[in-house]
Amino acid sequence: MRVTLSADAKRYIRLFAEETDINPLDCLIEGDRVVLLIPAGEMADAIGPDGHTVDRVEEKLGREIELVENADTPAAFVASALAPAAVRGVTISEQGDRIAYAEVVEADRGIAIGSDGRRIETARKLAQRHYDIDDIKLT
Repeated sequence: MRVTLSADAKRYIRLFAEETDINPLDCLIEGDRVVLLIPAGEMADAIGPDGHTVDRVEEKLGREIELVENADTPAAFVASALAPAAVRGVTISEQGDRIAYAEVVEADRGIAIGSDGRRIETARKLAQRHYDIDDIKLT
């Protein structure tokens, strides 16, 4: 699926790549934070030792950075987008709309939802952009 990026999103991707040598696949700008989609297998390098790389980029951008790791399948992508919540499994239903049902450990429901619903909304936007998933529901 082709994702169209704004000029600001392209700028944040470029700045992140310059600081980390990792090229994010997507960028969402949501108020005071920037969400970057990191290629699978590169999350540890993107975060850096003790989170110092993210801290350095946040300071340079003047915004909070959230990283989401890409995945090969829609189900794995949804689980990754809800991290650090513990997701037991994801089922994709294609009965009309395409809906991902994520089974989240009860103690982690708040983490999956995030402050003011930010994490699940970000997961929904990314899942729509990359896998044509219309909604994510927690079970």
